[in-house]
Amino acid sequence: MTLKVEEITQFLKQQIESFEAPIEDVNVGEVLQVGDGIARASGLSAVMAQELVEFPPTENHAEPIYGVAFNLEEDSVGIIILGDYLKIEEGDQVRTTGRIISVPVGQALLGRVVDALGRPIDGKGPINTDKFRPVERIAPNVVVRQSVNAPVQTGIKAIDSMIPIGRGQRELIIGDRQTGKTAIAIDTIINQKGKDLVCIYVAIGQKRSAIAQLVATLEKYGAMEYTIVVVASASDPAAMQYIAPYAGTAMGEEVMENGVEINGRRVNEALIVYDDLSKHAWAYRQVSLLMRRPPGREAYPGDVFYLHSRLLERSAKLAKEYGGGSLTALPIIETLLGDVSAYVPTNVISITDGQIYLESDLFYAGIRPAINAGISVSRVGSAAQTKAMKKVAGKLRLEMAQFRELAAFAQFGSDLDEATRQQIERGRRLQEILKQPQYQPVPLYRQVAIIYAGTNGYVDDVPVDKVAEWEQQFYRFLDANYPDFQRIIDETNDLTAEAEEMLKRAIEEFKKTAPVA
Repeated sequence: MTLKVEEITQFLKQQIESFEAPIEDVNVGEVLQVGDGIARASGLSAVMAQELVEFPPTENHAEPIYGVAFNLEEDSVGIIILGDYLKIEEGDQVRTTGRIISVPVGQALLGRVVDALGRPIDGKGPINTDKFRPVERIAPNVVVRQSVNAPVQTGIKAIDSMIPIGRGQRELIIGDRQTGKTAIAIDTIINQKGKDLVCIYVAIGQKRSAIAQLVATLEKYGAMEYTIVVVASASDPAAMQYIAPYAGTAMGEEVMENGVEINGRRVNEALIVYDDLSKHAWAYRQVSLLMRRPPGREAYPGDVFYLHSRLLERSAKLAKEYGGGSLTALPIIETLLGDVSAYVPTNVISITDGQIYLESDLFYAGIRPAINAGISVSRVGSAAQTKAMKKVAGKLRLEMAQFRELAAFAQFGSDLDEATRQQIERGRRLQEILKQPQYQPVPLYRQVAIIYAGTNGYVDDVPVDKVAEWEQQFYRFLDANYPDFQRIIDETNDLTAEAEEMLKRAIEEFKKTAPVA
């Protein structure tokens, strides 16, 4: 069967006449200038603050490049570019997307390493989720919150006993570089294995090699199954480093409000580590200065306080009628030569509910974790401790405070009376007990046992250099001969009369057979 030319022509005419091109309303602009990770564009009259904008594919880039509308000025829009800005040229088209910048959230992110926009960078394939959340969000108000009343067990004796962290708290970790700040955060994440806490680690401005090492450590200790790692490394644009902590917080809020499943259990409590907010402030300063925002103290823009307050206020403990979930924040700040009175450290100290201060001198003296218990504080206090820890920790804090005072006097070499000498000797042994190797978090029942032994004088006759060995042997003895002690502490979270009697008996029996003396 052959078709006539007239029939083909008629058919094509009908098709052309019936064709309706879909009309799409797009707000388009043109790039006026570009460089150093930012672009200035004209047009975009309907753009919103913090809106995601798109630079469509050109000869230079086959994929679209995205940016965020940062400055809305009278005659132009300042855009921070979330990608390779070298591929964008003056005169390129830019269009609005109608979406405020958002990231994927939910179950699919557990165990993954993602960038600041939630895109996978671990080579494990795409993230299959249809849930997204805006990276910026107003913090929960006072009505939906309740006071902090449950602990986050860090597994670090010095912190759990003297500077407890509660679920929903913001506890700052502050100190000079190379004093063990990240180590405390990683130990805390490792200690959540088998517990009901999702962990989010946000790496800001760090070397990629260090981040890879950290992820390998978490995998080695089985912590990645309940952890999300958000990466904005030193080689990423400043814009990505600025957005990363907000993206991580959005992922944490999803856990707090809707929960995720871990090992068949529904979990609605999360812990987020910002490592570190000093580099976050630097990235924000860089972006702001490029955008010609007026510089203030130390060249930071005027809203650098709001930068961190709006981030950290999103961590909360929700009231039971709003789900009872929580988001706990461990921001990290790096100081220079121990100067906590610098601009960014004082800002973050004033926002958080306490700080763990790490000191270089203690670190080099072999006291690790190098926590200065004198100026470290938790503003939640014993509200975030189990009953068992409350009973043994009060005495420890007092003993350590007295030891620090007396040790300062003892340096003058004056003759000391017997009571003072005994206090100093006990303080030295308690200091040894609070030392702890990295990646070895201590369970609650063992912390209670060793602190009880130390504060009640059972370790006074053990040579200082043998305390660590004595401690390990005691743990083995306790586990082998008194397994009920662990069961009681784990079930009740309380040092009951029965448990205390059992502990006393265990210590006395162990001291008779202890090879270390």
